[in-house]
Amino acid sequence: MLKLWLIRHGMTEGNKYGRYIGITDEALCPEGREKLKRIAYPSPQQVYISPLARCRETAHILFPDKPLHIIEELSECDFGTFENKNYKELSQDPDYQAWVDSGGLLPFPEGESREAFMHRTDVGFQKAVTGCIRSGIALAALVIHGGTIMNIMYEYAGEDRSYYDWHVKNGGGYLVEIDTDLWLKGRRRLKLCGAVMEG
Repeated sequence: MLKLWLIRHGMTEGNKYGRYIGITDEALCPEGREKLKRIAYPSPQQVYISPLARCRETAHILFPDKPLHIIEELSECDFGTFENKNYKELSQDPDYQAWVDSGGLLPFPEGESREAFMHRTDVGFQKAVTGCIRSGIALAALVIHGGTIMNIMYEYAGEDRSYYDWHVKNGGGYLVEIDTDLWLKGRRRLKLCGAVMEG
């Protein structure tokens, strides 16, 4: 069995104001750093991260003695023209209204589609799981993004929840378990074992 913590990075300045922060390489804000210092996750054998600064910084705070393994595909979505704006700033944008009306299914203008984002993060997640299995890891942590976590849980948890039901706050995360024998046979599912919902 393999257990994984899927942890969302700590709060950034953009997160504080509800902005769509995807490819913007924003650092944690002081409040975000302080909140992370009050969270205690079990020490993993391996830590995988998105390449973005907010994930690197979060991993250094939570697991200061662990080397970090970067997986490019675990980056957050490219929000295109919505990047670094919040819903108030976009309220008069017809592209934004069309995206909202679609239930978030339309591609982001000049950004990524949900399908492309899900495929990319799926590739990244499979790289992490494969790396753990090959190394005989029993407990690992992925310090990644809110959207990336929602993709993974929606794809693999096999629960009757909507995509957005898997949202987790900054610094929060899900503990999941994978039967590695079944995974290697192509039966790729994960089991939700626990959560830290308040980051």
